[in-house]
Amino acid sequence: MCSSLRCKAQLCHHLLQWPLLLVRSRLPTNKFSSAFHLYGILKAAIYSSSDIQVKELDRRASGQAFEVLLGSPPPETKGDFPLSPPRKKDVSLEEIQRKLDAAEERRKSHEAEVLKHLAEKREHCKEVQQKAMEENNNFSKMAEEKLNQKMEANKENRTAIMAAMNEKFKEKDKKLEEVRKNKETKDATGEEN
Repeated sequence: MCSSLRCKAQLCHHLLQWPLLLVRSRLPTNKFSSAFHLYGILKAAIYSSSDIQVKELDRRASGQAFEVLLGSPPPETKGDFPLSPPRKKDVSLEEIQRKLDAAEERRKSHEAEVLKHLAEKREHCKEVQQKAMEENNNFSKMAEEKLNQKMEANKENRTAIMAAMNEKFKEKDKKLEEVRKNKETKDATGEEN
């Protein structure tokens, strides 16, 4: 038996368990042997249970259609269902009070845990802020020291440059004075002659 027919046979077997179910199956006509095989399975099911009826609907080029009407399931498949749900046991006042106390304890412990977590977060934030302030202060101190060093170096360079320029100007003044004296002496000697 091919696998598709095996599945269909199993389906028919399961369908026999449900009451008054309408099953419609359409099989391609090029597989007449499969259709007749399934039809044979259903007929065999009819002989095993008197509540099943198979009614052929139509035959077309695309396939064959038939209905399977199933009756009520056998009595052994019916389950025992309780008419009402089981009753809950009566709860005493002491048990209710004990549960309320336990819930209050859980609430308090949860609240304490949340407060502890918030305190830890606050402490961590304070530490981070303190560290950031220290780093900022250190950076500003280092920047100020570097700026002071640069200003001192610039001041020293400027004084050195000014001293060098003053020295140059003094030398030029000396040379000019010598040239003037030489010229005056030449002029004085030239007038005497």
